[in-house]
Amino acid sequence: MGTVHDGPQVLPTGPLPPDAPASGGAGRRASLTAPLVAGGVVVLSTILLAVRDPHVSGSYGACPLYLVTGLWCPACGGLRATHELAHGDLAGAWAMNPLWVLAVPVVVGLWVRWVGRASRGGRAAPAPTWAAWALLVAVVGFGVLRNVPALAPALAP
Repeated sequence: MGTVHDGPQVLPTGPLPPDAPASGGAGRRASLTAPLVAGGVVVLSTILLAVRDPHVSGSYGACPLYLVTGLWCPACGGLRATHELAHGDLAGAWAMNPLWVLAVPVVVGLWVRWVGRASRGGRAAPAPTWAAWALLVAVVGFGVLRNVPALAPALAP
């Protein structure tokens, strides 16, 4: 009498879906490494910006776009805004770079989501295409608007 045999077992290959669990505790620790290192770098950078004032001329250099063209880039004032946020001065941060002040809670929320997925052993899901386009439009739009002379008092650093 024979046994029923389904054939050789075929394991799936290729990338795992975003919510696929990592194998065991070692996989979970490995998946937490990247978000925790990224968070640590951000915390240490923020401490540096809190201690060493970017308002002092030449303390961190200057924006290359501003040096060459005289135009404010979307990131101009970001270091000074982070310094002000680290000192709890929301109005001062807003005066330096309102786009960055609005982006900080979003970045923190995305990092918390990343840590949550990694702690459950999941992988980071790619951002939808529309989100990348929306970000590009917001950054370029802000860069253009902050250089409009009538809006410069409100948007330029």
